[in-house]
Amino acid sequence: MGVNVRELKGNVPKKPSFKALKWLVIGAAAGIVAVNSFTIVPAGHTGVVLTLGEVSSNPLSEGFHVKAPFIQTVEKMSNKIQVYETPASAVSKDLQTVSSKIAVNYRLVTDKTPDMYKNVGVDYQTILITPVVQECMKSATAKYNAEQLITERESVSNEVKTALDSKLNTYGIYIEKFNIVNFDFSAEFNTAIEAKQVAEQNLLKTKTEQEQAKVIAKTEAEKKVIAANAEAEAILAQAQAQADANKLLEESLSNKVIAYEQIQKWNGVMPKVTGSSNGGLLIDVNIDDAAPAAAD
Repeated sequence: MGVNVRELKGNVPKKPSFKALKWLVIGAAAGIVAVNSFTIVPAGHTGVVLTLGEVSSNPLSEGFHVKAPFIQTVEKMSNKIQVYETPASAVSKDLQTVSSKIAVNYRLVTDKTPDMYKNVGVDYQTILITPVVQECMKSATAKYNAEQLITERESVSNEVKTALDSKLNTYGIYIEKFNIVNFDFSAEFNTAIEAKQVAEQNLLKTKTEQEQAKVIAKTEAEKKVIAANAEAEAILAQAQAQADANKLLEESLSNKVIAYEQIQKWNGVMPKVTGSSNGGLLIDVNIDDAAPAAAD
């Protein structure tokens, strides 16, 4: 079977022409240039412009920006609130070892972002915040004894925050909030604090019981006084009533009434013994007059 040479030549792929290859390279280069001719700064960030490595003092705000391709680069730095948590160890005024966990809420000031990048870089948390936080925490803790650190935690936090602001604001770091998450002391100190709290609770309990006993005793005494006064008033009232009755009875009696009562109760027998007056006789009888009458 014969082979058709023309058919074989027709099936061989054609090589791209130089002109097409040139336009392909130009298009790719244009795309690369276009991609490197703009940048987008996301929300909550600032764009630090570097022109051949030199930091521009004018940062880029959020949004779309055009830049010189291959000559300028943009470093995006966050201005959002960031949280830095770390353990801290210090010594209190009464020489107690204090271990604490602290949290710092901070953010970069937009206008000072280029200076931060130029003087410190992007690892500002390790270079600036960490040592300054430890220093301020030790300084503030040394002004309070262990018990005050517990009872006056807010005052300690405010003092540390003020110290952090004074040292970090110049670098463009603003402290939003400083929190002492917890304090931890030595086992011996914790035992002593617990014993003190137990003693105070027992003392408070004893005082409360004593106060209650005093109140109960006072109440009982007041009850007795009230009862005694009531009884005395009752006796007095009874005596007064009896006295009033006697007086009324005395005033109501007269000689005639007494004589009448005696006559009503007389049994008809003359008394053999009388007094010198007639007050003891029911009827006034003259003995001398009665004798002659008997003789007759």
